[in-house]
Amino acid sequence: MKIFSAEQIYEADKITIEKNGITSTDLMEHAATQLFNWMHARLQGAPVKIHIFCGIGNNGGDGLVLGRHMLHHGYNVHMYVVNFSDKRSKDFLINYDRVKEFKVWPKLLTCREDFPEIGREDIVVDAIFGIGLNRAPLDWVKDLMKYINAAGAFTVSVDVPSGLYPNSAPEDPEAVIMANVVLTFQAPKISFFLPGTGRYIQQWEIIDIGLDPEYLATVPVEIELIGKYEVLPMYVPREKYAHKGTYGHGLIIGGSHGKIGAVVLASSACLRSGAGLVTAYMPSCGYEILQTSVPEAMVITDTEERHISNITYEIQPTVVGLGIGMGTDDETIKTFEAFLKANKAPLVIDADGLNMLAKKKALLKLLAPNTVLTPHPGELERLIGEWTDDFDKIAKTKAFAQKHQVIVLIKGANSITVAGDKLFVNSSGNPGMATAGSGDVLLGMITGFIAQGYPPLQATIFATYLHGRAGDLSVNDFGYQALIASDLIHGIGDAFLDLFKRPEEPPQQAPAEEQA
Repeated sequence: MKIFSAEQIYEADKITIEKNGITSTDLMEHAATQLFNWMHARLQGAPVKIHIFCGIGNNGGDGLVLGRHMLHHGYNVHMYVVNFSDKRSKDFLINYDRVKEFKVWPKLLTCREDFPEIGREDIVVDAIFGIGLNRAPLDWVKDLMKYINAAGAFTVSVDVPSGLYPNSAPEDPEAVIMANVVLTFQAPKISFFLPGTGRYIQQWEIIDIGLDPEYLATVPVEIELIGKYEVLPMYVPREKYAHKGTYGHGLIIGGSHGKIGAVVLASSACLRSGAGLVTAYMPSCGYEILQTSVPEAMVITDTEERHISNITYEIQPTVVGLGIGMGTDDETIKTFEAFLKANKAPLVIDADGLNMLAKKKALLKLLAPNTVLTPHPGELERLIGEWTDDFDKIAKTKAFAQKHQVIVLIKGANSITVAGDKLFVNSSGNPGMATAGSGDVLLGMITGFIAQGYPPLQATIFATYLHGRAGDLSVNDFGYQALIASDLIHGIGDAFLDLFKRPEEPPQQAPAEEQA
């Protein structure tokens, strides 16, 4: 799914208006009617008290149209205009006059003393600011946002929670609405998926407002949201006459005394992802552990017992995944450098491999194009330096990826794959996956996909989605707290099968106009 910039949404509005011979007011009417249909389908005329806070731009205009439809259907609606400026958009003024035809005059809010009483059982609709916001709100408007947040009422935001900027973090974390649900127009926004801004949103749903489908389908975007229907076309089915050599040979290099489990997890995940052959290279202390834990894998041991000191082998792997549990002592770094100079296979690097690159940044020059790096936030910071906010983090990661021609997977909730100037935001996964070894499983999965012939970028995107989906399916059996990395490996098969499972269709709701 494409994630559009604010400028692209404005352009889509313009093209839709021109192509359909309608006005911007007509488009606003259609959009807000879709908002009303969503709410009416769920409330079904319930006598709950509804507070609609409207700004004075087009987001506020949407709120006024929504309020008018709710009044028409007999809801207990109270509308307020957050009067922070003398300027009003044309469509806001038109819909303000239409509301007054119902003999209803929205209350003007100009200071703290004007704030209405909000009960915990009430519903708040936040239509104060939209994606056009580019500066911090006035102090009294910030106080209104804090007041709404503190009220504890169920809060629905129109398009975005008021206070979120489209391309940067808010200066004041308190000057943002905390939304239970965001009804976002046409597509989600990147701020919904970042740790610093996604916390303002419990849930989001797309409202299709009928923007020009040709423009939306053809305009190139920088950011894509990856879900089931984005990865399904990537899937390559097995050939009838294939053999294990058809699906490549993955080599997992890692481990040290006390950290052999990382190699066990990665090797098993590599096999579960479909690699035809998997070999693990590790210090000799891990030999019996690996042969017992993953009998399907082959093992090559280092001459050193407790850590890797000299990476040598006679096999010709299709891909190498390395770094997990290796440690970063001087001897290991020298071995790592020698390996990078000699290696010809595609690479996936995680954990201590990343830490060694951070310790000796000259090694980055040895990485072949499209090497995959999979850092968690701490490892990423060691590679690219500190960042001020999530948007700065993304900008620095993009610059790093472009400079070194690598693919960087920023791990976390909604993991983001960065390649060139493109971002791929993963939609699967859950907090139960915040557990030791989860990243080792992901390294093995990416390695397994590259072994089978998937290009490194595609392998990273696909494996990241299936990794998260395995967690989503497994959490149904274990819950968040009890989920461990081994459960993710067992869930990989279910995640593959889930790709071809048709979703259950929800019961159809008639449009509100028909219900009325």
